[in-house]
Formats: sequence, structure tokens, C-alpha cells
Amino acid sequence: MSVRALPLLFLNLGGEMLYILDQRLRAQNIPGDKARRVLHDIILTMFNKSFIEELLKPQELYSKKALRTIYDRLAHASIMKLNQASMDKLYDLMTMALKYQVLLCPRPKDVLLVTFNHLDTIKGLIQDNPALLHLVDETLRQLIEVYGGLSAGEFQLIRQTLLTFFQDLHIRVSLFLKDKVQNSNGRFVLPVSGPVPWGIEVPGLIRMFDNKGEEVRRVEFPHGGNYVTAPKEGSFEVYGDRVLKLGTNMYSVNRPVETHTSGTSKNLSSQAQQSIAPNPLAKEELNFLAKLMGGMEIKKTSGPEPGFRLNLFTTDEEEEQAALTRPEELSHEVVNIQATQDQQRNQELARIMGEFEVMDQPRWSASKGDDLLAMMDEL
Repeated sequence: MSVRALPLLFLNLGGEMLYILDQRLRAQNIPGDKARRVLHDIILTMFNKSFIEELLKPQELYSKKALRTIYDRLAHASIMKLNQASMDKLYDLMTMALKYQVLLCPRPKDVLLVTFNHLDTIKGLIQDNPALLHLVDETLRQLIEVYGGLSAGEFQLIRQTLLTFFQDLHIRVSLFLKDKVQNSNGRFVLPVSGPVPWGIEVPGLIRMFDNKGEEVRRVEFPHGGNYVTAPKEGSFEVYGDRVLKLGTNMYSVNRPVETHTSGTSKNLSSQAQQSIAPNPLAKEELNFLAKLMGGMEIKKTSGPEPGFRLNLFTTDEEEEQAALTRPEELSHEVVNIQATQDQQRNQELARIMGEFEVMDQPRWSASKGDDLLAMMDEL
């Protein structure tokens, strides 16, 4: 398992979350100023300098529950609220979209281009906010510094780690089903056409060499696909043409994004057992979560401006029905962390909070979040 997969997982899933929220905010005709504030608040929290620094430290991937807790907090970092059914649907869409993108990466290194596409598109949502643009650009520079020197083998390990994380997720998404890239059982259809990975020749030719290393014969064979040579390599710089389209916003056109749960009873049973079984890394996961949230700046709603509830379903009735019919073992329960119960943990969190305090926050941001211990207790 790679110790460099977590930042790519978090940033890509976060990008997908912003795409979906942006689409739903527009679909529900939320006033522009409120929609902009929600997206800007989430992006400010997501790209907090101290949070990104902690995230980029080498560390193993943690459980779906621990990561889900992060996104639950992230989605509620502003005046918008989601109920359990909508949050479940949001997370389903995020994970299935990224699973599809990682599966279709032409080469392992291209998972970094997928990440850059997400960050580039996020910058398009905050063009009017130079302070946020600086935070995202700084994250891009740090990613280039951390991942720029990794070998093909290390990227392959990162890709394999991500695919292992998504292995048992087979949730049907209407958009994928309509585009015929997903089967009715929730599994994706891999294409047999399009550009081959950069630096690779189109399949269909076998070269034979003698013991001196000289080519003596060529044999062509039908490969059964419709492949073409890649036009050029995507840019791995802060600014540039990524070439690869994976990771761009597939909700830019107003399309429905209903999800349907799928899976055999055997799969559901195994997932239920996995969620019930004691996790030997539970303490480490909570420590990890506490450290990450120590760097998160969660903004509280202040002043007379009221919050609002966002529905990821077409109607409230659909949302209520989804909450009733969703298999219990597929529901994501948020991890509760009672930080005040452990005096030693309190001291550690206080130290972390002191280290993570950012003095040079943009002038336009609201006051800093509540004390870390109180914030953790509210989870």
C-alpha cells in the first residue's frame, strides 16, 4: 500500500464533491451570492495551508469511515446543510466518479493529471477570489514537488492502492448508465478505442529479434480495437494543457445524477461484517482524523444570514424514500470523536491546534473556527 495515495484521494474526491454541489445549487435556483459563499467556504477549508501540509505527509490510506467523516465536515463548512440521505448520495457519486477515472487512467502517472484537472476546474469556480486562487496554486506547486520525482513503479502502487480502496463499490449512476460506460450490475465498461498511453505504440505489431538484437521479422495481428497514437503528453506544470479529460466537470451540462444501489446479498453481508468488525487501527485512525481536523478551518454561520438545506434528489419525497429504502449496511455512519474524554488526547490536540494556527489568513475570511476540542465534540 502506498503512503502517497491519501492526498490524491482526498483532493480528487473533494473536486467531485464541488462539481456535484455546484450543479445542485444551480438546479435548485439557490441565489448566486449564497451558492458562491458555500463553494468558497468549502474550498477555503479544503485548501487550508496547514491542512494540506498535514495531508501531504507520508501516511497510509485509512478506512472509508474515517475519510467519510472528513467529507461530512467539509460539506457542512458553510451555511449549507445536507441530511443523511443526501450526504449518502453525494458520497456515492463522488466515489464512483473517481473510481471510473482511476480505472481509465492510460498510465499510472496520469492519476496526477486527473488531480490537476480537478484543481484547474476548481480554480474556475473562484476566478473572482485571488486569495483562494493562491491557495489552490500553492497546493498544485506542493503536489508537483512531492510527486514530480516519483518513478512509474511508485505511481503504479498509488493507482493500485486507490483501486483497492474502491474495490467493493458497485453503485449504479444514471449518468454512467446512459453513457453506456457502466453495466446494470454497477461495474464499469473499459473502452477498446481512443489514444494509447503517451510513449506507447498502437498495438497490432510483433517484432522478432535474433541473438544479436537485430530485427529479423515483423508480424501484424488484429487487436480488435480502434486505437490511435496519443497526440502529446499532458502538462505536469502548474499551468498547462493536461490533454487528458478525466477529472474535468462532467456535470457542466445540466444532467440528472440519480444513483441506485446495487450488489448481491453476499456483497452486502461482507460489507456489513466489515463495518461491524473491530478495526485494529481504530486508535490510529482517530489520531489521524484529529490531526487533519486540527488543520481544518470550519467556519461558523454568523450574523443574520440564515442557512439553507440542499437536496441532492429531485424532490423531498424522493429524498425521504431513499433514506427509508437504503440498506442499512450501505449507509455511512459518521464517526463520533469525544476528544474531551481523554486528557492525554486533549493535550495532544491542543499542541496540534497551536502548531496549525494560521496567522496570515485572507482578510475576507470569517473568524477562525471554534476551539478544536469543542469542534471534535460536535462531530
